[in-house]
Amino acid sequence: MSQPENLVDTLALERLEVNLFRGVSPNEGPGRIFGGQVIAQSLLAAYGTVEDRVCHSLHCYFIRPGDPTTPIIFEVDRSRDGGSFTTRRVVAVQNGKQIFNLAASFQAPEEGFKHQAAMPSVARPDDLPSEAEALKAALD
Repeated sequence: MSQPENLVDTLALERLEVNLFRGVSPNEGPGRIFGGQVIAQSLLAAYGTVEDRVCHSLHCYFIRPGDPTTPIIFEVDRSRDGGSFTTRRVVAVQNGKQIFNLAASFQAPEEGFKHQAAMPSVARPDDLPSEAEALKAALD
């Protein structure tokens, strides 16, 4: 894979096998891979093995610092494919060593209880006095 040009390219993964993906990092910055990038790529690798489910829970563990000059291999373990829930474990590897792992649970979309109260009717921001007007009114 070539060096990424933008965020979409940075996060893009190359599928090597059914459960195996490769990603790259921008080779700039402090000499380590940004943790959010590894999380996003790991989640994308998991999504690459899941259909019609939405991630509702994930747990991440940073094990070693990542080297931005070396591609990352993402190994996806298809832990469980159930009726409503799917579970995946992703291990990110560089030079034969784990640098990160992720456990994610995916759920089939379904309706649930609505716990949020309706938004109250309030003035629009443009209808409110400016900061200077509010300060003058408070001083008067």
